[in-house]
Amino acid sequence: MGTYIIRRILQMIPVVLGATFLIFAMVFALPGDPVAGKCGERPCSPAYRAAYIQKYNLDKPLPVQYGKYVLNLAKGDLGTTSNNIPVADQLKLRVPVTAKLALMSVIIEAGIGILAGVVTGIRRGGFLDNLILVSTLVLISIPIFVIGYVAQLYLGVKLGWFEVTVTSSTPSVYQLLLPAIVLGSVSVAYVARLMRTNLVENLRADYVRTAVAKGLTKRRAIGLHALRNSLIPVVTFIGFDFGALLGGAVVTEGIFNIPGIGGYVFRAIRARDGASVVGAVTLLVIVYLVANLLVDLLYGLLDPRISHE
Repeated sequence: MGTYIIRRILQMIPVVLGATFLIFAMVFALPGDPVAGKCGERPCSPAYRAAYIQKYNLDKPLPVQYGKYVLNLAKGDLGTTSNNIPVADQLKLRVPVTAKLALMSVIIEAGIGILAGVVTGIRRGGFLDNLILVSTLVLISIPIFVIGYVAQLYLGVKLGWFEVTVTSSTPSVYQLLLPAIVLGSVSVAYVARLMRTNLVENLRADYVRTAVAKGLTKRRAIGLHALRNSLIPVVTFIGFDFGALLGGAVVTEGIFNIPGIGGYVFRAIRARDGASVVGAVTLLVIVYLVANLLVDLLYGLLDPRISHE
């Protein structure tokens, strides 16, 4: 197990380097003057422009800029923003908020999605199966911003069950509950359909029929064998989705005024703040890779036949 983890961590290094170089090159290729707008409505003085370009190595070619960034990254330095604020300090304020939102969304999508998938898989072809399948299809077809505004209007404004908007830089679980439901709603549909498909396939497998033929009750055959094997692709999807939610929550964060990392990256791109964009994306890539590693380790718990030695 230890050797496997070390090997996976070593495999992450080229992935991180490749991803950061790609985003670095995209920021480098953005059109326009990177110094424009840094002095408000007035044009920047030649002295300020020269100092800014020298500080951020903007006069150097792309490989040199990226090499300096990697050297600083190895020291734990994610760079500084155009306002001379360390990127790490900005991320410390926003990453916990987005991480809490993503974790709540994953819990919601896993709990509701797996339960719905199990119910429809066991009772396939019935009224409940058709109802849930149609409901998930509707959820998948609706854009996330439409779900967000509708939930905000009816559940927040008219019914008053949830907070309409987040008013704190460190929102509570209650304030993030409605955004988490909105963010996880589409994923609930995917998890439910994936769980149902795999459970139906495993219920038709020979090993389940053999277990029932040997005297094992259908409930125990489903719980001990079919359910665990059906969870493997679902766990894979949830692990990938958690990493995607961290960086893809920008729409939900915008609707509910959440001070998270998605909006921070969006504003940094508009302001051409390359250090903020690359630093945030680097952190998201690392979190995404760690989440995938944890998913791989969970495989051994769900299926003892899977070995990491």
